Amino acid sequence: MGSLVVASRSFSKHAVLRQETLKRYPDAKFNDKGLSLNGESLVEFLSGHENAITALETIDESILSKLPDLKVIGKYGVGLDMIDLKAMDKFKVKLGWTGGVNKRSVSELVISSAIALLHRTVFANSEVKKGKWYQVKGRQLSDCNFGIVGCGHIGKEIVKMLQPFNCKILAHDILEFDEFYSQNNVTSVSLNELLRSSDVVTLHLPLNYSTKNIISKQRLSLLKKDAIFINLARGGLVDEKALKQLLIEKKLAGAALDVFEIEPPVDHSFSEIDNVLITPHIGGSTEEAILAMGMAAIDGLENSKNPLDFL
Repeated sequence: MGSLVVASRSFSKHAVLRQETLKRYPDAKFNDKGLSLNGESLVEFLSGHENAITALETIDESILSKLPDLKVIGKYGVGLDMIDLKAMDKFKVKLGWTGGVNKRSVSELVISSAIALLHRTVFANSEVKKGKWYQVKGRQLSDCNFGIVGCGHIGKEIVKMLQPFNCKILAHDILEFDEFYSQNNVTSVSLNELLRSSDVVTLHLPLNYSTKNIISKQRLSLLKKDAIFINLARGGLVDEKALKQLLIEKKLAGAALDVFEIEPPVDHSFSEIDNVLITPHIGGSTEEAILAMGMAAIDGLENSKNPLDFL
């Protein structure tokens, strides 16, 4: 089985995950000092261990080349953008990872954010805090055009949760899900058509070379003036400057942003704009999702695969 080291700070602090880890790996080493590990500090922390659990730590060729003992990485969390899968294959390090284990948590936040922004709850609350009391008119989620960019685990979960609202659901994905779309009354459209037609647009794509800045300034200009834009995926998918300008100029009705290209964000002006909901990357941070992701990382150590299987 080999020795285990846990680099993730949040995993290391979680009592239940620690207990479960120690049942299987009694000598496991945790990041009890809460260190932010990267580069040489990460190499030093992982050195000499055959198994590791990582989360937001960058794992690339420069790291793996200095860890000859490392055999398996269990990934805590659903994103793989911090891991160079080809480098892992080169150094014969296997990966334990399960996608979609936080899908319910993220989907609930998407739906609740859409409702809050359509009803202008964020704006109304800010007005009340200023001592103003008047009716703020909004819109219902029911019967709206709801666009989902990326119909993987989370996108499909959102489709299922939207069924009682009788929305016209539009989806765009590079993969074909014809059977799922047919069963759930989803219309597959081009990305540009989805942006033009949707009352709510939500992103659920991985961040890689093909998706970087996929929602560019030009594509943002396609959004309807009364549309709601939601990003709980990755900040690097969106031209943040262009999005902010649309919101300031009131060419977009509202936005919910749980992720930014740089976190924590250095630009705090988004939070000052009317009907914008900012959260600190909490989409998958329910207790249930955290536990599920942690257990998946532990199980992944024993059920690891060639990392290229996840490309």
